[in-house]
Amino acid sequence: MKIDKLNLDGKKGSIEVLDKIFSAKINNKLVSNVLYKTNANYKGRHAKTKQQNEVSGPTSKIYAQKGTGNARHASRKAPIFVGGGIAHGPKGELSYKKRKLNKSEKRNSITSLISEKNLNKNLLVFSDFNNEIKKTKDMSLIVKKFELSNSLVILDKESKNKIEKSIRNIPNIKVTDINHFSAFDIVKFKKIVFTESSIKELEKRYS
Repeated sequence: MKIDKLNLDGKKGSIEVLDKIFSAKINNKLVSNVLYKTNANYKGRHAKTKQQNEVSGPTSKIYAQKGTGNARHASRKAPIFVGGGIAHGPKGELSYKKRKLNKSEKRNSITSLISEKNLNKNLLVFSDFNNEIKKTKDMSLIVKKFELSNSLVILDKESKNKIEKSIRNIPNIKVTDINHFSAFDIVKFKKIVFTESSIKELEKRYS
């Protein structure tokens, strides 16, 4: 299939793209499942206390079990002693199950979301950025001209090097490359923007 390709001067062309990426079957159930797993795995679970078996120190009894008239105790690593282990404390990531995402799920969720953006006219393709744009002011004019606010911008390496400094301070826009975006990123932003070369990289990776 063919989709529109824009130049910065406003001229329109077209580019041939793969149907299985830009006109794939939209599977909302799969996307929802992938987003759930991704969000669950991103949650920070860093709080952790040492259990009795993790505290360093001798395991011998603090005194003889019989004959002292005192209650029986084990080592000083017991939870009732200062410096001992913590009973029922947080265990960090060990307490949570990692939800696995296979490559097929990731790939199909992303192609489903890209196809949905294309269907809803929220996908734009630009020619590669051949000239460096140094000033944020100049980049802001381009963003305003093509209504790119609230966009995920996925660039090829060369284009990213030429515009990243001028676009990174503009709010509600995320700049990335083919290797560093997820279904979560696509859902977060209203529009998705590619360059001609980044589309070729995407097709090469997903074909």
